[in-house]
Amino acid sequence: MNLWLRFLYALYRLYIFIFRPVTFGVRVLLAQEGRVLLVRHTYRGGWHLPGGGIKRGETVETAARREVREEAGAEMGKVKLLGIFSNLENRSSGHNILFACEDFNITGKPDHEIAEARWYALEELPENVFRGHRQKIEEFLRGEISANIGLW
Repeated sequence: MNLWLRFLYALYRLYIFIFRPVTFGVRVLLAQEGRVLLVRHTYRGGWHLPGGGIKRGETVETAARREVREEAGAEMGKVKLLGIFSNLENRSSGHNILFACEDFNITGKPDHEIAEARWYALEELPENVFRGHRQKIEEFLRGEISANIGLW
């Protein structure tokens, strides 16, 4: 399964490179007791905030709840919009709506796309956290983040 997902992800990256579509997704910063939940995918390197694409006919909040359920096995209560952030590197035009949630319960397990989900305190964040995610995690856990728009 991992090889198949990696192959599909490589095809997706090729598609992005050739056609340069505008993409929209969601990410969720799940935080409790000064720690944040990060996921490591089976098909790409590094640690990321749970999230993914928005499906046709789906609201951004519904997409965030679905992605957190799939990638972290969590059911969320109240969510807070933190901002909209763009990734324009490597010919991308990706835009993510970032939410935070401190009111959630882990009720299940991550799906097959997730190799590992792990809790980290601010001072324990792994080296290979996606740069934009690291910045927003640090701001949030220090209480310095407010809703905004910017680059990852």
